[in-house]
Amino acid sequence: MLETKTIVERKDGRIIYKADREFYIPDVDLLTWLFENVRCSATEKTLLHADAANPSLSLNKSQARTLTKRIGYALRHKYGVCAGGKKHYVTCIAAGSYVLPTIFYGVVAAGGIFSSVTSSSTVEELGRLIKLAPSDIVICSPETRDVAVAAAKECGLPPNRVLIIDAANVALRDVTTGEDVLGTGKLDWERLTTRRAVETTPVCLIYSSGTTGLPKGVPLSHRNMIAEATISCDLIQAQMQSRAPNFEYATLAHLPTAHIAGMQGYFVNPFYMGGPCYWMSKFDFPKFLEYNRKYKISFFFTVPPIYLLIAKSPDVTDQFDYLEHAISGAAPMGKELQEAASAKFKKGQTFISQTWGLSENTGSATLLNYGEKETTGSVSRLLPNMSLRIVDDDGKDVEVGKEGELCLKGPVVFRGYHNTPEANKDAFDEDGFFKTGDIGLFRDGLLYIVDRKKELIKYKGLQVAPAELEALLISHPDIADAAVIGVEAEGTEVPRAYVVADQKKISSEAIAKFVKDRVAGYKQLRGGVVFMDVIPKSPSGKILRKDLRALAKRENAALKSKL
Repeated sequence: MLETKTIVERKDGRIIYKADREFYIPDVDLLTWLFENVRCSATEKTLLHADAANPSLSLNKSQARTLTKRIGYALRHKYGVCAGGKKHYVTCIAAGSYVLPTIFYGVVAAGGIFSSVTSSSTVEELGRLIKLAPSDIVICSPETRDVAVAAAKECGLPPNRVLIIDAANVALRDVTTGEDVLGTGKLDWERLTTRRAVETTPVCLIYSSGTTGLPKGVPLSHRNMIAEATISCDLIQAQMQSRAPNFEYATLAHLPTAHIAGMQGYFVNPFYMGGPCYWMSKFDFPKFLEYNRKYKISFFFTVPPIYLLIAKSPDVTDQFDYLEHAISGAAPMGKELQEAASAKFKKGQTFISQTWGLSENTGSATLLNYGEKETTGSVSRLLPNMSLRIVDDDGKDVEVGKEGELCLKGPVVFRGYHNTPEANKDAFDEDGFFKTGDIGLFRDGLLYIVDRKKELIKYKGLQVAPAELEALLISHPDIADAAVIGVEAEGTEVPRAYVVADQKKISSEAIAKFVKDRVAGYKQLRGGVVFMDVIPKSPSGKILRKDLRALAKRENAALKSKL
């Protein structure tokens, strides 16, 4: 069985972590790699994408190729996408749909850059991102039509520059006339064959989570997406062939496609793995359970809030009996939640592994070997082709086992933020390592994440990781969800917990004592416990701490006004 391990190299005062092997990454464009790659597991008749609610609405590889070329032709010849050879952004704000991947492929075929915006965006938020690209075409779904039309108008775009997806009829319609803009014309995409071309030509623009500030545009290239799929999927396939030769890939699209987990995890990886991706228009937990059973979902990546639902729901019975591979990412997961959710997968035989990565590195930078049960809270091993440094505040490498900022280099790492020169000044070190802003450490061949650098709470010079306290809080049976931030008090920062819980079952005092009995003194909830109906989170499941900090400021101001 092909297994990887992380090795440590010391050179010129640097400590570099990397996998013990590398995979070949071809210098071709993304569409050629998907549709004409002999290593791709999908045949012409392979089902690629289907509507989970109505699986008769589906596309196989052959149909996807034809539709890709038709979309590319319409965008080029009717809307002028890249007709003059310059960069052209196409903004897409849409609910989950089995035709979304081919919309993406079609934009790329036309030479455009697919700018993906979360479907829950407001008119103001969408308008800002249309201008940031900038884009003069907006593609939407029926669910997002009103927001798309209003935002386009706000940005000065004519109404006929908004196109709406008609998934039932595999059509793309002018929002003003209802006319299907897809004719019979087909456009073949431009082939890219040089390293420079595939590295420097973007295919999509996604946006960072915006958990601490406004989202930044992250352009990803042909090479970024091919490298991410090749490295992770080739490794998974090699291990599955050895350990589970009867494995048949099937996944369920339930996360936002504006997030890298959706872009890479639904548009690209399932195609290369040669199995179907069933699409939910929006996340609904009962239907999520139903579809996992109905379609015998064998592989999925999801986020801790959904694993939390699975762990705490009495409705979970046999829905995950076909699940072979379960991965968690986007936010830290505590050991207790990892074990509780894993117990419900394939009667406890499938154990959740954690991955670490960012939009800026096209998704995962780490992965656990298949069948490996890791219960120490790590985010697994570095993937092949990655190099990692762990540095202190002065940029000097810390010794193995010590905490520091993780800095990553490899073919999956982007080249810099979109139209944000001030953010790029300090994004990379002198050797091209991207400064991720995550604090972590390396121990016994595994990588561990402590927390985001900007989110650590500094209590009298000691660092408190919110993720640690959050994992502890949600391990309590009466706490449904929790988030921790630092608030000013006692001339320093102190941890405050925001929790979702029934106050008839548990009090703030009981919660504070629960934490006090289990952590060091400096980690206690000196900032108090606040009950909430729901923890504010991004569509990808990350806690929006900026919203909680704003709430804390209002709470403190209200308290002072009463004094």
